[in-house]
Amino acid sequence: MSHHLSGPNLRSPRGDARLDLTDVFAFPASDAPHRTVLIMNVNPYAPTQAAEFHPDAVYRLNVDNDGDNRADVAYSFTFSNPNTGGQAVTVHRATGAAAQQHDATGEVLFADVPVAFGDAPVVIEKNGCKLSVGLRSDPFFADLEGIVNNVTWTGKDAMAGANVFGIALEVPDADLGPDPAIGVWARVSLRENGQLTSVDRGAHPSLTAYFNAEEVKDAYNAGEPADDWDTYREAWTAVLQHTGDYTTVAATETLKLVLPDILRYDRSRPAAYPNGRTLVDDVTSARLTMVSGGKITSDHIPPHTDLLPTFPHLGHPHPVK
Repeated sequence: MSHHLSGPNLRSPRGDARLDLTDVFAFPASDAPHRTVLIMNVNPYAPTQAAEFHPDAVYRLNVDNDGDNRADVAYSFTFSNPNTGGQAVTVHRATGAAAQQHDATGEVLFADVPVAFGDAPVVIEKNGCKLSVGLRSDPFFADLEGIVNNVTWTGKDAMAGANVFGIALEVPDADLGPDPAIGVWARVSLRENGQLTSVDRGAHPSLTAYFNAEEVKDAYNAGEPADDWDTYREAWTAVLQHTGDYTTVAATETLKLVLPDILRYDRSRPAAYPNGRTLVDDVTSARLTMVSGGKITSDHIPPHTDLLPTFPHLGHPHPVK
């Protein structure tokens, strides 16, 4: 899968889907130059597994703009307790050393913006940015049944009728740094007993599903991208040698595309995965090609057609069955 069901205890029926990061996207705005859209989706199969955002969590989009694999700009999203009137989101923007903390700090860009749990998105413009948060259709597409069944394709898109909770933010390019080349990743942290713990993080789709053994996933989710290469290169090289008959040299070169787990996006070039990621990029086929050493190049599932041409781009939610 993508990042679906990747956080601690989220892989069991008792897990908390509110904390489950599914996908990260970065691409240019459709209707204005020099602006970038950043999206993080959480809560697969929403709202069946969870009907609101977690009020004790910090949902965070991190941006590295100097190539050191550490956050230089961070947007944090925190949510009110849900009630009969719905739920509201507040957005902070942190820079410098504050951006490397996991808590919600820095300038308040948006305060108490309504979360849209109905069909129509709520789009708010303030401080030069656009924000839309709420229930949306899941843009991820894949033949998950075929993948887990020894790549025996079924032709069924597992997410064709599924929803997620989408967090979409459009910002001026200048807010992300002067260099067009940036790196983006997301993190979900939970405050328990007065302590904030990182419970899910990532950028590139499907990495933890293919590369991380079950017993290391929690440590991975708590880690920092800056440590990824030294921590996971050896184990992930072994995975590629097993699944795709890679040589050590070839595996090392291939892993440079996804380690550290930061989505690189050169804004001076067209967005297409792995340079950023749009909502129609076939990331499932890209990952199948990688792990198989080119033996399997597609799961034959096309992109979704319910996307919106303008912000927030994520489609209207599907009826809940």
